[in-house]
Amino acid sequence: MTLKSLRILCFLFYSFTSIAQHDISGTIADQNGQPLEFTNVILYNQATKSVVTGVVTNKEGVYHLKNTTSDTYYLEVSSLGFKTKLSDKFELQSNKTFDFILEEENLTLDEVVVKSKRPVIRQTAEKLIVDLEKSEMINTNLEDVMRKIPGVLVTNNGISIAGKTGVKILINGKTTEYMDVETLLRDFPADNISKIELIEQPGAEYEASGSGAIINIILKKNVQLGTHGSVTSWIGEDEGLEWGSGFSIASYKNKLNWQSSVNYSEPTWREDLFLVRTVGTETYDQVTKEPYDPKNITISGSLDYYLNENHSIGIGGRFNNRNSTRTISSETIISDINTTETLFSENYFDRDRSNFNINPYYEYKTEVNKLVVDFNYVDFTNTNTNTLSDVAGSTIDFTDRRYNQDGTYNIKTYRVDYSRTFSDNLKLSAGTRYADVKTDNDLESLIYNNGNFDLLDDESSRFVIDETIFALYSKISATQGKWSFSGGLRYEDSNTDGTSTFLNNGSLVSQVQKRPIKKLFPSASVSRELTDVLGASLSYSYRIQRPSYSSLNSFATFLDPFSAGEGNPNLTPSYTNNYQFNLTYDGQPFFIVGYSKTDDVIFELISQDNATAQIRQQQVNVENNANWNFRLYAPVEFAQGLEGYTGIIVTNTDYQSPTYNVDLNKWNFIWFLEASYELPWDIDFELSGNYGTGALEGQIEVDWFAELDFSFGKKFLDDKLKANLGFNKMLNRGFIGNIDYGNGLAAVESNESRQNVQLRLSYSFGSKFGKKKSRSNSSRDEENRIDGND
Repeated sequence: MTLKSLRILCFLFYSFTSIAQHDISGTIADQNGQPLEFTNVILYNQATKSVVTGVVTNKEGVYHLKNTTSDTYYLEVSSLGFKTKLSDKFELQSNKTFDFILEEENLTLDEVVVKSKRPVIRQTAEKLIVDLEKSEMINTNLEDVMRKIPGVLVTNNGISIAGKTGVKILINGKTTEYMDVETLLRDFPADNISKIELIEQPGAEYEASGSGAIINIILKKNVQLGTHGSVTSWIGEDEGLEWGSGFSIASYKNKLNWQSSVNYSEPTWREDLFLVRTVGTETYDQVTKEPYDPKNITISGSLDYYLNENHSIGIGGRFNNRNSTRTISSETIISDINTTETLFSENYFDRDRSNFNINPYYEYKTEVNKLVVDFNYVDFTNTNTNTLSDVAGSTIDFTDRRYNQDGTYNIKTYRVDYSRTFSDNLKLSAGTRYADVKTDNDLESLIYNNGNFDLLDDESSRFVIDETIFALYSKISATQGKWSFSGGLRYEDSNTDGTSTFLNNGSLVSQVQKRPIKKLFPSASVSRELTDVLGASLSYSYRIQRPSYSSLNSFATFLDPFSAGEGNPNLTPSYTNNYQFNLTYDGQPFFIVGYSKTDDVIFELISQDNATAQIRQQQVNVENNANWNFRLYAPVEFAQGLEGYTGIIVTNTDYQSPTYNVDLNKWNFIWFLEASYELPWDIDFELSGNYGTGALEGQIEVDWFAELDFSFGKKFLDDKLKANLGFNKMLNRGFIGNIDYGNGLAAVESNESRQNVQLRLSYSFGSKFGKKKSRSNSSRDEENRIDGND
């Protein structure tokens, strides 16, 4: 390369990163000429009405917005206790200076925010962002919020997106893998959520692990001065009386920001299984009823301290405990043309699971640089005892069994993330992560003998996993005109050692399996504004799904005399290539096409042994899996006061494995609707429902399904008290399908209890401050919220 060529390249690079970049500055004062500190100055794009950037004023009332590209803008200036002021629109072709004088409000009330019944939804190439800051959520838990996200279905089988399960839920980017997801959905209050990110194409900054989308729940930091909180209680009926209650409080004064909450609940529900299968010439007709009535408690808290304008430290923690005792009753009728036999059994479960995590952090932030140093510690314990016993009346002999399963999980994660914003057109980020995971699972299998349970050495084991994962990533985000590009590369080096210890012929045996993985995971997206309202994007990501720790232990645990779950120590990770094309209308999701190809997908294989009449469920690697999905969304706004979304989702799922004789392919159609409407007397009505044709749930070919949930909400006492009456699972048809074992067929129906009714009450309380207090104690979190708009 010649010197002249090098100079040209340098000039082009400089031009791209710095062309048409100008500064906006000025001062903010009150009517007496006194400078106003901590005043919010927000820059809006005139065409899109979106936030470009923002700052707060210093002690002299001075603000400075740097490196802003040429375009048409307007400014919004606000401070508690003063009237908000908007500037005229202006063309930014050179450095600008705007000074403002704010008028005092006559009343010392809290800041007024215009609310909408529907969350603000914005689709980007990598993720769908659901902003709840300016939405008025009448329903009060995370499960209700999930139903408002276009394309997300909350069903008996969990959360699915575009027909795919395996969704990973994060809270502020931290894993909830060892939390009870059902409790999380039921008890997590919507009032604590700032926004939700639905990430179908995770960038390099996210872990490469996972088979489905990521849902990242971003919690509110305290954005209101003073001390305030809420008390929430609910009562309902499902499989008996259920109830729960929660309390949260938060405060921001000067540089200190803290919040804490506690929730307790006792929900009830039931899961029934009806299985009719053939074994040779015999028919096995099994009915299993499994009630749930767990007791859940969650305690959480966080503390943030702002050392100065650029440096902050904080710590957060969460404790969750779930205790559940239940008895599963099972009846199996075995018949042929000549005889009929009956086996009655019960499986008594006593489970106690607790997890604790603590998360200290340090953050450095300027207009250009951001550095976050983060440590997350998770301690999880799971104690299970289940006793499988014969019940009087059986005509088939069965020997009682007992399984004691104790597990501990210890996870330490260290993370450093750095980003540098060169301009509105160019941003670079990089980071590293190190995770140290230790798990210890002890399985004792016992058999009833002469009034006691004796240990079966050859069916008991201790399984220990020691895993480390080291990751490095870098990412670039750039914009040029109507084009935007984001690309990243993540490197992960993981080492997993699994040690199984058991007795074999009286001798203690230890088997060690090592699984080192060193791999690069690329991701990229490109988008373009086609018109003023229409946009298009194309994205790609490469991901890994590692086997769960519990699935690697080879020993079997019986759920009833004829069915068991069995581990597979030979499981290997699967790798997925994901592609997605998005069309957006006015920033909202409109049309999506997605395709994924997975090698060695982890698959729940159900097999039947005709000699013993047992069925076993085991995770295996199926060689080929492909998925197509087509989604079309539309807002529901054809009547005044009506808000919501409707759409259709068409998916195709294909599994192919010559090893396990798996050949499955099926198309699926889903229609969904979620809407809210204001009824007379200021009663808010919210509805969500869906209908789907047959689909594949692993090996099970599922028949059509339908669901309907609706609720009525009203506010009292100057909007401090919110009441909600919800009717859930009103059209819950359940899970009905067929299984082809290869050597037999089975008709299966699995469903939860139906027609759940809940009454929820939420009361908000808080202190109010006057103008002077507001000025001196303005929230630093407002600045963080502004800077977070990227």
